[in-house]
Amino acid sequence: MATIDWLPSLIEFSSYGGSWKPYLEAIYEVFREDFVTKKPSFRGRKLGLKRYPEYAGKEATFWHLITEGEIEADRTPDFRRCERIRWPRPVIENEADAEVLVWNESRGSRDNRIHIYLPKERYLVVLADRGNYILPWTAYYVQHENSHDRYLKRHARHS
Repeated sequence: MATIDWLPSLIEFSSYGGSWKPYLEAIYEVFREDFVTKKPSFRGRKLGLKRYPEYAGKEATFWHLITEGEIEADRTPDFRRCERIRWPRPVIENEADAEVLVWNESRGSRDNRIHIYLPKERYLVVLADRGNYILPWTAYYVQHENSHDRYLKRHARHS
């Protein structure tokens, strides 16, 4: 149960009888509604999608929001990410809320990443600033205490 009132409820795998295919389709529909149909923005700038590489007819952004792993072809579903598929858009839209920590970090000379973190929920959304538009890059539950502490320190350092 979320402790922040603007966060939607989780979509639990058990609600789909533990069956992956209908669960995947349900969470994909949420993603499509939030990021394809409604065309959100961040601070007045359009959010795009990383479409490729597509897998099973679904955009790369979707897979980065529900799976984990360093090697693109070997990413595996993360049920904590899946059940929170309704969260990235409201986190982005509520980035000015007092509960939310936001900071920028550069990655090399080309990429600026915007981190939006909900410490109470231990949930992080990462956006890639591409100049004229922004890409939702990934989002995930921060499971380990040391990672949570590291994000708090990174926010303090970059804000």
